[in-house]
Amino acid sequence: MDAASIAAAVASRRSTARDVVAQTLDRIARTDGRVNAFTDVLAARALARAEALDAALGEGATAGPLAGVPFAVKNLIDVAGLPTRAGAKINRAHPRAQRDGALVRRLEAAGAILVGALNMGEYAYDFTGENIHDGDAHNPHALDHMTGGSSSGSGAALAAGMVPLTLGSDTNGSIRVPAAFCGCFGLKPTYGRLSRAGSFPFVGSLDHLGPMARSVADLALAYDAMQGPDPDDPVATTRAAEPVLPVLESGIDGLRIAVAGGYFARGGDPDAFAAVAHVAQALGADRMVELPEAHRARAAAYLITAAEGATLHLDRLRTRPGDFDPAVRDRLIAGAMIPAPFVERAQRFRRWYRDAVLDLFGGLDVILAPATPCRAPKGGQTHFVLDGVSLPVRANIGVFTQPISFIGLPVVAVPVRLDDGLPLGVQVIAAPWREDLALRVARHLERTGVCKAPIAELT
Repeated sequence: MDAASIAAAVASRRSTARDVVAQTLDRIARTDGRVNAFTDVLAARALARAEALDAALGEGATAGPLAGVPFAVKNLIDVAGLPTRAGAKINRAHPRAQRDGALVRRLEAAGAILVGALNMGEYAYDFTGENIHDGDAHNPHALDHMTGGSSSGSGAALAAGMVPLTLGSDTNGSIRVPAAFCGCFGLKPTYGRLSRAGSFPFVGSLDHLGPMARSVADLALAYDAMQGPDPDDPVATTRAAEPVLPVLESGIDGLRIAVAGGYFARGGDPDAFAAVAHVAQALGADRMVELPEAHRARAAAYLITAAEGATLHLDRLRTRPGDFDPAVRDRLIAGAMIPAPFVERAQRFRRWYRDAVLDLFGGLDVILAPATPCRAPKGGQTHFVLDGVSLPVRANIGVFTQPISFIGLPVVAVPVRLDDGLPLGVQVIAAPWREDLALRVARHLERTGVCKAPIAELT
């Protein structure tokens, strides 16, 4: 069941939280050997919390909006009693987290139950879902294909039906890429909207945390539960929570929706653009808009990512270079050698680009764009051909996501199935703090059957 259905069943006492968690743990045990989504399963903790919730409800306590809902989190988010791996070998020797990350605490305050931590690309510097330390996550729709990264386990666990709700992180596309490849919904909120406290950073000026799910209502439930200021995250907004669930069924009447052209209409497979056209037709969106200098935005995002990421890891690069994934290590070393004036120019351009894109939203509510340039490549594939050019896979999967997260815009990634092949994804992009609009559009697409996130039939 989806999270909303589970919460309703537990709240009404038609199901017990313990039964839900036990069934979830059984599904993980039977399934994850093929998918490799989980790095840690917290059976004892989850069952104890479920039993405590059932006892409280039996004594008349009010059920939270996520009562009894199992969820799992990318292993860069702190979980009390576990070292925060961040997909890395080095971090395993770190002290165990003393308490859960902020978003884990907020979800559990709403009644959800944490069942485990999820696989990811090393230090979140990854778009493929491959990890040399914990093994690659496998796409449940085709086990020999990539999940996308770096929130690989977050997408795979959903697509395999192991949990109804996961948390991921998104610096340059790490929620939206696995959502697209694994055929689920993902929300990258406005930069600063959800607290990052209690998570291992990658690029402080670009990092976001957000939910992934198989339904838009579940995204909204989780998002609403996690909103609110947090003094423990220096960039968290001081805006009060702005719940989206009450307006989720408002439809799209009156919304001004356009398709991103120019940069976002080239450099990908025809299927990626066909998915956008399919969604646009369903929404009646026939206007085209061009985000100015989007190609430079992607280049600047790459530069800032490399430089900030390298700064974070300098001590580890000096003392333990052999314990990195070589592909991650080499990019971080390259980032450490970027001249400071280059970074300064990229940041100046970033301010200009943000203002220019925000001007577009003066006459628009939502922009549609591809989430990835293609369907999920095969595991181990190093190159693909886009527009007749052979390019490295790892560096180019995020070609359409980076110019959006670069300026912190909220995005819902929606899954599209054009045929019997692997899923594709479309970005539904809104102005800052307007997650409600992106989620309304996503919900309309889901309600009309254009976007669905079924559980994969594992064979």
